[in-house]
Amino acid sequence: MPVRAEHDRAVLAELLGRDPVLHAYQLGDLDDFFWPYTSWFRRGEQVALLYHGVQLPTLLAFAAPPRVAELAALLTDVAPLLPARSWAHLSPGLDATLARWFHVTDAAPHHRMALTDPARLARVAPAGEVLGPADLPELLDLYAAAYPGNWFDPRMLDTGQYVGIRAAGDLVAVAGVHVWSPAFRVAALGNVTTDPKARGRGLAGAAVAALCARLRDSVDHVTLNVRADNRAALRLYDRLGFTRVADFVECGLHHRG
Repeated sequence: MPVRAEHDRAVLAELLGRDPVLHAYQLGDLDDFFWPYTSWFRRGEQVALLYHGVQLPTLLAFAAPPRVAELAALLTDVAPLLPARSWAHLSPGLDATLARWFHVTDAAPHHRMALTDPARLARVAPAGEVLGPADLPELLDLYAAAYPGNWFDPRMLDTGQYVGIRAAGDLVAVAGVHVWSPAFRVAALGNVTTDPKARGRGLAGAAVAALCARLRDSVDHVTLNVRADNRAALRLYDRLGFTRVADFVECGLHHRG
């Protein structure tokens, strides 16, 4: 079955919606907010996304373990169409598939987690205020100090799904989203951090709790990505009721040619 560029959002939504937690980021990218920055490829029931809305294009390709070989066949067909340099989020083993055409760099195992125990989250007192575009300069200063190199698009503040905590008037903790889609009932948390001088006080957990409370009425699935070696983050999200549901690899791709 040949690979094809897929432009029908209804087709993509039906395929990706079969596993909304695994495909939360891709479902969110079907929204008008992200759609103009996307290129989609399909081979049968397998889908890959190339997202162009950041400086380094990002490839997303996920499949349940029994279907990884089918997705590998899609990527084999798509490889000649990919940019010379990109970042990738790939189900385990797909980095080896692409290594035929690309140098794979900075590979790091990650976990996809999902909120599965709201009762545990309810035991954490929420705190924080909603951030908007006027807070952007202060937010960028916080990220520069506490989370350099994170993936943040200032347009995300327009979602109204960023919560910040202040101490003595200064922004010291934040929790936000990478994806928020009421249309597809999914959210992916991201850009969660605390100023190094304010860590150890439970501020990140309080901000995440406040954000999840905001998301409760608009989504059915709250997910996030975390590096497999980030033990502090894993402990935090476990305490908040998140469970590891899938593994994947983040890596750089640099064409061998």
